Amino acid sequence: MQQYNQVVEASYLTVEKAWSYRAILRYFYQQHERMREFLFPEEVYEYLKTLPDFVEYTEDELHQDLDQLVRWNNLIARQETGRAQTIEEFKKKRYRYQCTPYTVEFERMLQKMEGDGETFGGSLEKREFERLYEALLALEKMLNKSEMPQAVDCFELWEDIFNHFQSITKNTSDYMAHINSDVAEEQMQTEAFFVFKDQFTKYLRDFIIELQRTALKIQQLLQAIDLQSVKRLIKQVVKHQQSIPRFSQAGIDEQQSFDKEQAKWTNLTIWFLGNEHGESELDMLQFRTNEQIRRMTRIVQRLGERHHYHRSRKKDYLHLAEWFASLPTTEQAHELASVVFGLFETRHLLSHHVPTDDIYTSIWDEAPIEFETNPRIIHYRARTRPGAVVSQAAEKERTKREFLQNQRLEQMTVEQYITENEINLATLPVIEPYVRKMFLTWIGKAMARKDRTFQTEYGRTVKVILNDKERITLRATDGALEMPQVVFRFVEEVRQ
Repeated sequence: MQQYNQVVEASYLTVEKAWSYRAILRYFYQQHERMREFLFPEEVYEYLKTLPDFVEYTEDELHQDLDQLVRWNNLIARQETGRAQTIEEFKKKRYRYQCTPYTVEFERMLQKMEGDGETFGGSLEKREFERLYEALLALEKMLNKSEMPQAVDCFELWEDIFNHFQSITKNTSDYMAHINSDVAEEQMQTEAFFVFKDQFTKYLRDFIIELQRTALKIQQLLQAIDLQSVKRLIKQVVKHQQSIPRFSQAGIDEQQSFDKEQAKWTNLTIWFLGNEHGESELDMLQFRTNEQIRRMTRIVQRLGERHHYHRSRKKDYLHLAEWFASLPTTEQAHELASVVFGLFETRHLLSHHVPTDDIYTSIWDEAPIEFETNPRIIHYRARTRPGAVVSQAAEKERTKREFLQNQRLEQMTVEQYITENEINLATLPVIEPYVRKMFLTWIGKAMARKDRTFQTEYGRTVKVILNDKERITLRATDGALEMPQVVFRFVEEVRQ
């Protein structure tokens, strides 16, 4: 089972002296990229002195920082004994240092993040789907052969497939996050977006066209590939991986490597084909891309309306004025005005009457309805008829008798189940549903108090003792309820 322990290798990024630790390890990383694995402190110190922040930095401080980075597993110290000329030089324990894999990956990630800034990168590379399809087509041809090719050939093709797949998933997810970010949202609300929107829409549309053209072929190809043949190829891939000499790979189980590669293939098929839990990520990508195109259209439309709203309509009014002036008769001017300005006086009639659900029925086919209107008078009040006052004494008396009867029944039920001043739910026989409801109500009242006590309707104080570790079954005529062990203890109050 994987354990998530503290990553001490990342300590140098957040401590108070991060400014010196990061500068040292960045230099080690740069030299690692140039295939220089081991560095002497003198070389590191010479580099640091060229930086503005290290003018007063001493060699003793460098050795202290290097020792600390060794303790954090960011560097590996190795004593250099081959060039010692005297015993004193040997006693000084001259070390050279090498950065660890953790450090390399941290610095590689940081350098990439520093280059990208605080925005998402990514892209919608339409050619990646075509490359993935060609790699899968080569995989199908390889699986259809009578004999499996050499392990190195299987490994290279397998790596090509998942390099293309990883590029697709990473770039598309990053680009979708980029265009949905706050920075992109702010840019889209500016007038400068008009220049960019055609290029952006064409980019998304070309990606969708290429995706629809290639995705269906990939889906058909994945459905046609036999899983058992893929497993035979995975064995060849694992065989090649095991043949690569790595000292740190001695404890890796072959079955674990096989399961890891098979899981990668499963993820690829689920991404394109989906599974029983939902649709594929490919369909989601198509939907999200189309949604972005619709979003761009809405934004451009709003920007256009805003731009049109602030535009001067002086020329439009002058054109209308010349048009009206050119008409020979007043009747034609009225006709033009009705088209340009519409009706000046309109009356709206509202009715909630819906005689039929047929939307094609003509209004002339409907039966007339009557609608009563109220006079628009300030002191108008609707006529009301005086009503008689009905006595509710009998109903109140009946409700009172029912309440008292239920209270006496509850008291008789409680006394029936009391044993030695307690009610133990584990020892009760089959009870009535209303009794179970009463007991559950008691538990609810007690849980709301710190001392787990409450007072019943007939004045007795009850303390609820609940044991979460023991489970019981409370049986009733309508079913059984599994619950924690509960004991109701009746507390005798001392009278003064």
